[in-house]
Amino acid sequence: MKKYKVFFILVLVFAAVCNIFGQTKNYPFEIKKTGKGSQSIIFIPGFASSGEVWNETVAKFDKNFSCHVLTMKGFAGVPPLPDARFRDWEKGVADYLKDEHIEKPIIIGHSMGGGMALALALAADYPELVSKIVVVDALPCLAVLSDPNFKSKENNDCTATINALTAMNEEQFKQMQTTTIPRLVADPSMQETVIDWSVKSDRTTFAKMYCDFSNTDLREKIKTVQCPSLILLESYFVNFKPAIESQYKNLKNADMRYATKGLHFIMYDDKEWYFQQLNNFLSSH
Repeated sequence: MKKYKVFFILVLVFAAVCNIFGQTKNYPFEIKKTGKGSQSIIFIPGFASSGEVWNETVAKFDKNFSCHVLTMKGFAGVPPLPDARFRDWEKGVADYLKDEHIEKPIIIGHSMGGGMALALALAADYPELVSKIVVVDALPCLAVLSDPNFKSKENNDCTATINALTAMNEEQFKQMQTTTIPRLVADPSMQETVIDWSVKSDRTTFAKMYCDFSNTDLREKIKTVQCPSLILLESYFVNFKPAIESQYKNLKNADMRYATKGLHFIMYDDKEWYFQQLNNFLSSH
């Protein structure tokens, strides 16, 4: 009997050890990896978008680069994490780079993934981790365009936004997105796809991140970004060039370009121009 008891204890100990060391770290995003190049690119999608937004871009570059495409948890049908925060998402990306020993990757982010707490903030807070960044249509502080006196709140209460968006039924929410998305994507063939991603997103994560997005100001933070930066902006922003470029005045070593046509999803609306800018930037030293 004693022999079996000892054996049972050993089995339990072995199971516990396997559980501790066999766990995969729970990052705040799902990851899809392709390509085998020595240089890695980390692709971060925008607000409520799937990593699939980068499909055509990855197809162009995964012959020469290792591509790591993220989809943030809670967006586009990926199960959410409780209490999502941009700060945690940024730290999650930094942890992933360190854990996987990904040396000096290029970070390419769209919209929220380009600014917010991701590409720009990551390069500012962890300058030693990043070799280059590409920001696709994001600003350090979007709110300043409509309110020049905007000040970010220290403890921003998102309760009202969360309550308003979670109170909507499926049809109301879809109708809201169906009205909004054509202002962001000119290509009609992609509008339904982008609407579908947002409808499949967790509503609380959607609301919380929208609230955080509206309260973000990276204008000072970007002073510490050291790597080369390519800023690709939608064509409409050329009308606000002084205001846009004053937001980026603290970003050293930045190349700012304005698309020739289309809206916010530049990778869909101005493909030829977009790929030309990426090719030039990624091939430069």
